[in-house]
Amino acid sequence: MITLGELAKKLGGSVQGDETVEISSLATLQDACAGQIAFLANVKYRQHLENTNASAVILAANQAKFCSTNALVLDNPYLGFALVAQLLDTTPKASSGIHSSAVIDATATIGNEVSIGANSVIESGVNLADGVVIGANCFVGKNAFIGERTQLWSNVSIYHNVEIGNDCLVQANTAIGSDGFGYANDKGRWVKIPQLGAVIIGNNVEIGACTTIDRGALENTIIGDNVILDNQIQIAHNVQIGSSTAIAGCTVIAGSTVIGKNCTIAGMVGINGHISICDGSIFTGMSMVTKSVTEPGVYSSGTPALPNKEWRKNASRYKHLDSMYKKVAELEKLVQELKDQK
Repeated sequence: MITLGELAKKLGGSVQGDETVEISSLATLQDACAGQIAFLANVKYRQHLENTNASAVILAANQAKFCSTNALVLDNPYLGFALVAQLLDTTPKASSGIHSSAVIDATATIGNEVSIGANSVIESGVNLADGVVIGANCFVGKNAFIGERTQLWSNVSIYHNVEIGNDCLVQANTAIGSDGFGYANDKGRWVKIPQLGAVIIGNNVEIGACTTIDRGALENTIIGDNVILDNQIQIAHNVQIGSSTAIAGCTVIAGSTVIGKNCTIAGMVGINGHISICDGSIFTGMSMVTKSVTEPGVYSSGTPALPNKEWRKNASRYKHLDSMYKKVAELEKLVQELKDQK
């Protein structure tokens, strides 16, 4: 429980109304009740301000006059929502203390206030820094390093020699350091190429559930500081991702691709291998990136859904594009010849 005035002090905002009102949790404008705080970040929801039952609303100064209840006025209401959510977060840690069923090699280095959940395995040479939290059924392979206050939820697998920085969060069932997809073909027989690199992850990185990050073939796969990765992403061997890049769910990145800083990659994007993407690039959902991108901007290639009848017509016409192109070229040439005769 925290008062609206205390929230304003912590977030650097101001209060319109009663500073002493107590806040216990967050809710939407439509569903909030007494004791809860809501937020208005998109003006299309302003219609709900008049009838909300929230004890307070987080909003911008230019929206305060429309608010029928107490308000926490901030320059960036959505950021304010995120920060208030952190203050009121009730999510439990993945584990607390070291469970008696955890298997910890005698050569592992365990820092202060480390928690290790039931049935987790910590192999030889592992270094867990102060405040690390390892959930139930996790595996941390030989000589891996996990930085201060980093948390793994349940069933996470960290392979050998992987390094993870400070203040990271790894959601359940994610695998970091699995083998990259490296094989040589010997007359129809696939010969496995051992993956000898590792994975190096920076500080303040968040990785969603069921995401896989492959180790490098010879050099390392590298994830920069402040990167956020959604669920079910595939990052292949030797990929490098620059700091503060955000990648949404079901995106796949092929091997040895270098992605710059501050990029935004939407869901179900496919990125080819051995290419480079410059800082500040944005890809909309279902884009297919087949070559390097050297200029920052917004890129798209996914086809939006259409009524089936219309889509079938367009799909049928697609196979005629080449012949249509040739006919147009011929017509353009003919038109130019006629112009030249005048």
